[in-house]
Amino acid sequence: MTADPTDRPLRFAPTVRLLHWAMAVMVIAQLLVGAVMVTTLDHYHLLRSVHVPLGAAILALVIVRIGNRLVRRAPAPPSTMRPAERRVATASEYLLYALLLIQPLTGWAMLSAGGYPIILYQHLHLPTLIAPDPSVYALLRQAHTAFAYLLFFTFTAHMSAVLFHVLVLNDRLLDRMAPWRTRRKSSPTSSRPAPARIVDDIVAEQD
Repeated sequence: MTADPTDRPLRFAPTVRLLHWAMAVMVIAQLLVGAVMVTTLDHYHLLRSVHVPLGAAILALVIVRIGNRLVRRAPAPPSTMRPAERRVATASEYLLYALLLIQPLTGWAMLSAGGYPIILYQHLHLPTLIAPDPSVYALLRQAHTAFAYLLFFTFTAHMSAVLFHVLVLNDRLLDRMAPWRTRRKSSPTSSRPAPARIVDDIVAEQD
């Protein structure tokens, strides 16, 4: 039995939106830290002490987000998106999830192969994934760098597509994931008193 498309929510759930924006900030920070680490040796150990736990946090959150994504229905895409564009958007979403999962695991395995301790905080360490091996370390280091570039380009393409919808098409695509609540001018509740609109917003967020 096919679900009625009208049953799909208008926005992503609050937990999904929180995870989305938290991870966006973390990924941007991680890419910047990684770029500085490979371009200069200044403060390398300090940057790695930030890079490693941040990568572990991204790995943990992406697992939570994938699980959340599987159990919660996504809002319907705007009518301005053609079927081919929807397929591309879905494929890019899956690619982002895959990269956010593979990239931290690759870094974890790389440090294990290099014999480095995977320190999260002081005496809190992650276990090694593989035995130390210089040749495997070199291979994983190249893979980690390649995945970082792919993640950067995929993340940039995602942001560019969203900006195109917001600034050019003006189809309110961002409203589905925006942390703030917006209302269309034609909304039937826009003329209601402020207290009633607040109740409507609370009920809508809980649905």
